[in-house]
Amino acid sequence: MASLWSMASATNCIPYSSSFSTRKSPFCNNRRKHPLVKVIFKAKIGEHRPEATSKNGENFPGKLDRRDVLLGLGGLYGTSLATNSMALAKPALPDYKDCIEATQPDRTPINCCPPATAGIKDYVPSATTVRTRMNAQSVTVDSDYYKKYSAAIQKMRNLSPTDPRNFRQQANVHCAYCDGGYTQKGNSKLLYEIHNSWLFFPWHRWYVYFFEKICQNLIDDDTFALPFWNWDAPGGMQIPPMYNSGVTTPLYDCLRNPDHLPPAVINLEWSDGDVTVDPEVQIKYNLAIMHTQMITQSKTPTDFFGNPYRAGDDITTLNGAGQIEQTPHNHVHTWTGTVVDPNNPIDMGTFYAAARDPIFFAHHTNVDRMWTIWLNQLKGTNFTDPDWLNAYFIFYNEEAKPVRVKIQDCLDNTKLGYTYEDVPIPWLDASAKPKPRAKAKSLPSAPDPDQVFPTTLDKPINVIVKRPKRSGSGSSEEILVIEGIEYDKGNYVKFNVCINEDDVNASHPDNTEFLGSFSNLPHGHRMNVKTNKRFRISEVLEELGAGDYDQVLVTLVPKSINPVKINGIKIEFDS
Repeated sequence: MASLWSMASATNCIPYSSSFSTRKSPFCNNRRKHPLVKVIFKAKIGEHRPEATSKNGENFPGKLDRRDVLLGLGGLYGTSLATNSMALAKPALPDYKDCIEATQPDRTPINCCPPATAGIKDYVPSATTVRTRMNAQSVTVDSDYYKKYSAAIQKMRNLSPTDPRNFRQQANVHCAYCDGGYTQKGNSKLLYEIHNSWLFFPWHRWYVYFFEKICQNLIDDDTFALPFWNWDAPGGMQIPPMYNSGVTTPLYDCLRNPDHLPPAVINLEWSDGDVTVDPEVQIKYNLAIMHTQMITQSKTPTDFFGNPYRAGDDITTLNGAGQIEQTPHNHVHTWTGTVVDPNNPIDMGTFYAAARDPIFFAHHTNVDRMWTIWLNQLKGTNFTDPDWLNAYFIFYNEEAKPVRVKIQDCLDNTKLGYTYEDVPIPWLDASAKPKPRAKAKSLPSAPDPDQVFPTTLDKPINVIVKRPKRSGSGSSEEILVIEGIEYDKGNYVKFNVCINEDDVNASHPDNTEFLGSFSNLPHGHRMNVKTNKRFRISEVLEELGAGDYDQVLVTLVPKSINPVKINGIKIEFDS
């Protein structure tokens, strides 16, 4: 791995330098570390800091390290504002008057706050033309498009470090929003977060939109549109050539996983240590994963976008990310980023640095494309909740001026002035299939969840879960809930979930028995998190010929070395 670091002097691999963000933010009078609580971490995995209390009154242990670190963990210790977020009935908003230091996964401080400028104006898009975002895989390195995009990124890199349009400053926007750079407006004891909730899709849509506008401005071409990395179709399941055209080119990043450069086929359920399979087999797995995530497991806005996040909600106890954010989004990040140290991944592999790799934006244009597919081809619907529609963010526009944008103004991508190239969507008909075997008369024996949980998931665990009794003629779908998943948010975490599977070693993503996974991409602000993961299982059980069973076998398979605690498993009806 030493060769990776020796390449860091390339223009597009400059190690983090405080010179990029030492000026005061226009939104604050002073920049500070979070003063709320000093948490002492110990080096050994078996040791814990004193228990912290969540807003639900539940206690859970802390995570560990070699030194004292100042972290903004305010929400862990409870506040009156956090006790009843639904009663507040208002959107979660970032506080721009006080930007604070974030922390990297190795717990060292990092300043992601924006440089100084004046004034914030409300922004509503008013596109008069619609440009087309094209498939990155089709771009050749000798094309005019590649030359334009490369020129835009190089000009962005050459801007003054104090210019908010500078490439590193644009990457810092992502860092500030997702690594504890802001607290919640109205409550400085709670950190603000745009991942793991219903903010994920709209925040990234606005972020990529303004990045695209900056590119247009720098090359003086308002017809320019960003490409999308078509990782959901066979022809796009490799790093596109335009991002792998040489270490000195503007679109290259030296801190990618060297084992995953072309011709490697992406694994949309990738876990560190996974064995590489035949490319055609991996493509089949990927298509089944996309069908499962976009169709089988995304029946409602909450499934797709994620759970609500309102003023006063504590990010350590949110019930979570939508299906697409977890898979494939998280796994594209971890597959692409380096693994020099599993607990301190670089660039795409961790949130604070992810946007330093230009491929981040092609990844997220495709994530955004999933939103358009879900609405148009799959007939999904957006939330109508005013706490979602009225949530706002602040970005820098192409003139380096800060603007305030609302979610309600980004729901139609054509009104933002872009659409996506019409390419085949082969996963629409690529549903997972049950493994061929004779129908079992009964399930294998396994303990009841109450006999097993709570426990640390350090080996595969089987439990028999009773299905709830259906009352009346209601047709609500059954939901498998993995309850109280506890982990350090600064760690890479992943585990797979199977149902009625008698051999998890032979279970693959194109098998119906493979429900999916839970994953966490490392955040810089280390803190203990407690959340749930939900899977729709009614359709799955019917496909497995188990629709009349009164109980199911559930298997959890750890896929990461970092500790994860599970507090329970149950089946409930969709409310």
